[in-house]
Amino acid sequence: MNSLAKLLEAALFASPRPIPTEELAALDPESSPAAVQSALDELREHYDVDGHGVALVDMGGGWQILTRPEYTEAIERAQMAARPQRLSAAALETLAIIAYRQPIGRAEVAEIRGVDVGAVIKSLHERGLIDVVGRAEGLGRPLLYGTTGSFLEQFGLRHLEELPRVDELAIALRKPGYEEPAPAAVEPPAEASIVEVLVEAVVEAEAAGAE
Repeated sequence: MNSLAKLLEAALFASPRPIPTEELAALDPESSPAAVQSALDELREHYDVDGHGVALVDMGGGWQILTRPEYTEAIERAQMAARPQRLSAAALETLAIIAYRQPIGRAEVAEIRGVDVGAVIKSLHERGLIDVVGRAEGLGRPLLYGTTGSFLEQFGLRHLEELPRVDELAIALRKPGYEEPAPAAVEPPAEASIVEVLVEAVVEAEAAGAE
């Protein structure tokens, strides 16, 4: 591994958050963007080819060294790492609506969910999953909310475009080899990813809002 790759590895190991490529490039101003990208590719290959327990992951607008998913449960079970606090169903629904409809105001989210969402939005904001991204036009110019880089990081997304499109939800929620059953026989995936949970939440919330 070349010296630039080792330098990037040291910075990524020390950082608790994803580091954008531009910030990594600042570690060695004499290196070109191509050299930085080449060093990142070398570092990722180093972890993948040699079968390490960690991997270099592109997520949340930056790069981070993370434990491979297959070892996460054992490490959490041994209490060697803090388990992320789970979101309630109400929080997931609200977060999903904001993720798909951003920028969006509190009143619109409440209209879709059919309940007041002030406390849930406050909680999501305090956890850094959403933030104020602007103000709507009109009376009172209400605050508009959007998801944050921390949202991408916690849900393992590189960017919002990785969320399944709403018109692809029926396909996105299927398992490989899934065959179309009668509607009454459809069951949710046993091991739904958090993205799938988000998708399912927004579908249910929108269906409830349409009734």
